[in-house]
Amino acid sequence: MTLDLIKKGQSFKINHISNETIRAQAIRFGITEGQWLTCDEVVPAGPIVIRQNRQQIALGRQLAREINISLAD
Repeated sequence: MTLDLIKKGQSFKINHISNETIRAQAIRFGITEGQWLTCDEVVPAGPIVIRQNRQQIALGRQLAREINISLAD
């Protein structure tokens, strides 16, 4: 599953970011593979807002399509 399919309130684990450029951008925000995050908001036709501890990050849909995730049980 990719991050662009997430729903508000779901917790997820980042499995893989295949694009090297996007992986580098994610690392700058403190997001790494294997990390657990929560979806705070899915803006219709807009970004996906994820939360890491108390920090919120808005990711565009194109970028979110490049991030492979798995949902919490």
